Amino acid sequence: MLEIRDLHVHYGAIAALHGISLDVPAGKIVTLIGANGAGKSTTLRTISGLIKARSGSITFGGEPITNLPPHEIVARGLAQSPEGRMVFTNLTVLENLRMGAYLRRDKQNFPKDFDYIFAIFPRLKERLKQTAGTLSGGEQQMLAIGRALMSRPKLLLLDEPSMGLAPLMVEKIFDTVRMVSQEGVTVLLVEQNAKLALEASNRGYVMESGLITLSDGAPALLVGA
Repeated sequence: MLEIRDLHVHYGAIAALHGISLDVPAGKIVTLIGANGAGKSTTLRTISGLIKARSGSITFGGEPITNLPPHEIVARGLAQSPEGRMVFTNLTVLENLRMGAYLRRDKQNFPKDFDYIFAIFPRLKERLKQTAGTLSGGEQQMLAIGRALMSRPKLLLLDEPSMGLAPLMVEKIFDTVRMVSQEGVTVLLVEQNAKLALEASNRGYVMESGLITLSDGAPALLVGA
């Protein structure tokens, strides 16, 4: 579903990604792990169009999306739940969820999607009229994932979904990742908790300083499969 080939990304004169390549097969959970600053979040933000690639290619569903505007990438079926949740703190839970569907024109189907999200995250239904800024960290993470799912994505990008959460909430989030995958959504997961992430995944890549590498230093690491 997603193919990245020889992707290079710079922040000014600083190289953040040094020619990475990876594949995300349809219907699978793929994990990207690595140390802080290795370029994991940069990879997701480049896929989403939030950062421009200097060179290389990104193909989604057989079509090139390299450097397309973010809204066009979302319209093609790719959604991201960003690092730090990034919910709209002054909006209610319901308003946040509706923001995830801002490109959709089939409003008559929204109730069905709300029911699906509330089945996964019952707590969101209990707090439907509550402003997002008053939610706990775990509830905000639920909301960020729910908001992304409201776009009905084919591919869901999750950036550090367990960050700062209590162990029980972390387990809940990973259970949700598995559930979403079983519903047919492909998942690319960036995660610091390597053990849980790899247990949940069909494939794992390790990133080190802007490169995807094998543990012995060879290029193009693939762990598991």
